[in-house]
Amino acid sequence: MAWRTARLLLLAGAAALASGSQGDREPVYRDCLLQCEERNCSGGALKHFRSHQPIYMSLAGWTCRDDCKYECMWVTVGLYLQEGHKVPQFHGKWPFSRFLCFQEPASAVASFLNGLASLVMLCRYRASVPAFPMYPTCVAFAWVSLNAWFWSTVFHTRDTDLTEKLDYFCASTVILHSVYLCCVRTVGLQRPAVASAFRALLLLMLTAHVSYLSLVHFDYGYNLAANVAMGLVNAAWWLAWCLRNRRRLPHVRKCMVVVLLLQALSLLELLDFPPLFWVLDAHAIWHISTIPVHVLFFSFLEDDSLYLLKESEAKFKLA
Repeated sequence: MAWRTARLLLLAGAAALASGSQGDREPVYRDCLLQCEERNCSGGALKHFRSHQPIYMSLAGWTCRDDCKYECMWVTVGLYLQEGHKVPQFHGKWPFSRFLCFQEPASAVASFLNGLASLVMLCRYRASVPAFPMYPTCVAFAWVSLNAWFWSTVFHTRDTDLTEKLDYFCASTVILHSVYLCCVRTVGLQRPAVASAFRALLLLMLTAHVSYLSLVHFDYGYNLAANVAMGLVNAAWWLAWCLRNRRRLPHVRKCMVVVLLLQALSLLELLDFPPLFWVLDAHAIWHISTIPVHVLFFSFLEDDSLYLLKESEAKFKLA
């Protein structure tokens, strides 16, 4: 739902700075990087680096140049702190203390836990809800969410152009599938043809969106605007339906809480401070805070699906 939209807000803001930040523009950083590469990243020194690099680092794609960037980043940070200056950013990001192969350990672990929460709730949903009209759409949404959190974990483990794009595109997919899920629940059960046509439209939008960003130009501003717009549509649609049905269907209050919580938690993304203990920043805190929100939303989907099943059985008996 909207948690992916809020997340894109921070990612796009960081990406806009990725071409250069205060830290990586510093002469001391650039000189350090140049000397490190000349000393360690060619000839026999490079062979020595590769032979002594832990296997998990090489599997994660860490190169000699990446290690030089990491080491020189901390050299620069140390000089800033010695002179009493504020911690600078590097390539649009705060400096994080790497753990094993994890570039942003807290965000990577939080993304994994979000995915784990989705998996647990998916198993619970499949165990308690029979195959009924909302069943395939809810299960598909769970798998789409799992896929998105997988790539979020990968991205925070190792930030590359490829993992960044996969993280962005999967986030967009979650937003659009949540819009489709809302359409099926509010309109599609009575008018399946409308839901089918809307699904085709959303698939076309996603294809055009990904194709443009992949083949034409990866425009961070456009990507942000598109996802925020769809996220607002998604939140407004769910909230309007919940408000209209809150007295008749008590369980929709869970959905209302989810929507409102996500809007409130999105404010965390507006905070911008160096990571606490070089690990925990606002983005990681936001990731951690969305874990119980996942559980609550899937609990709503379970309650709502069981309600629809009972309603259908009651109508069948009357008929």
